[in-house]
Amino acid sequence: MLKLQMARDLAPVKASRWAPVAVNSLALAVLVSACGDKAQPAADKASAPVAAAAASGPKASLTVQVVRAQSQDWPRSLSAHGAIAPWQEAVIGAELNGIRLQEVNVNVGDVVRKGQVLAVLKPESVQADLQASRASLAEAQALLAEAKANSERARTLSQSDAISAQEAQRSLTSEQTAAARVEALRAQVLTHELRAAQTRITAPDDGVISARQATLGATVQAGQELFRLIRQSRLEWRAEVAAADVALLKPGMPVNLTVPGGIAAGVPGRVRMIAPTVDATTRNGLVYVDLNASAAQAAGLRPGVFASGVFETGRSAALTVPQSAVLLRDGFSQVFAVKDRKVQQLKVQVGRRVGDRIEILQGLTPDAELVATGAGFLVDGDTVNVVKP
Repeated sequence: MLKLQMARDLAPVKASRWAPVAVNSLALAVLVSACGDKAQPAADKASAPVAAAAASGPKASLTVQVVRAQSQDWPRSLSAHGAIAPWQEAVIGAELNGIRLQEVNVNVGDVVRKGQVLAVLKPESVQADLQASRASLAEAQALLAEAKANSERARTLSQSDAISAQEAQRSLTSEQTAAARVEALRAQVLTHELRAAQTRITAPDDGVISARQATLGATVQAGQELFRLIRQSRLEWRAEVAAADVALLKPGMPVNLTVPGGIAAGVPGRVRMIAPTVDATTRNGLVYVDLNASAAQAAGLRPGVFASGVFETGRSAALTVPQSAVLLRDGFSQVFAVKDRKVQQLKVQVGRRVGDRIEILQGLTPDAELVATGAGFLVDGDTVNVVKP
């Protein structure tokens, strides 16, 4: 009973103690409600431009410039590959048999002139044979003179019947025999003089030595190769061209070679000859191209180097766009056409390249507007802002 009485006495005290708190909470709620009603129109006014922009259209992904394809007159070209080779290579060998090399005057890479002595064989044995043949010729000439005198005397005596006709005929025969022997020995002398000249091995033409097998002191054999000479230091490019493209080429067409590690401008050349046959295995035809000697030397070209080249076969119209407008994606060349602020991804087939422009062979109409740069940041269907360049 005592506890219940105390609870009743304390109840008015608690109620009077929390009454101000309740009044304050109610006043705060009324104030917040009033402020909320005033702030709502301001928020609506702030969000109005955003809603208007959203209602006007989708947000642009990128701001781009557009270009149109241009029709230009471009050179037609045909690419090919092949090896550099000597224009003509002369094989220089010995013409005498069993004679030692006494001198070797040149080495690989030396530039030589026509008639320059490249090597010398020991001439002693050949000179001895020459002297013997000359002595035999002098003896035969003396016998011929005696035979002529005897024949002339026999003719005179035969007219007076001092000698028989048989003796006169014998004198005439001896003269003819002596004359024939003189001619034979003259030919022998010429042969030995030729052999003596062949002991000096000379260059048959101007050029550069490309190979050497001559060794000082070695005994050479007739026909043995001693040197190889690139005639006139001229090189040619032997291009392998597909059989279907050979018909496009003609002698005199200009060619520009690209050599790995060579000069940037390339090496100019001109078609000299087209092989009349096609290789049955590769189905390629050989095209022989004369190279500019000074340019080839400046580029450091050497026989055996593999090079690429471009034949200029004429000129034709080309539909071209900047290379920056063409994107390589998924293994295909693609462009982005712009229409009504929407981009459309198009696959195209590309061709020649000249400077910073590329030829479009297929997949594009001339009146299409294309994204000039930044196509790599777009996907099909994106919305873009178009600005003038």
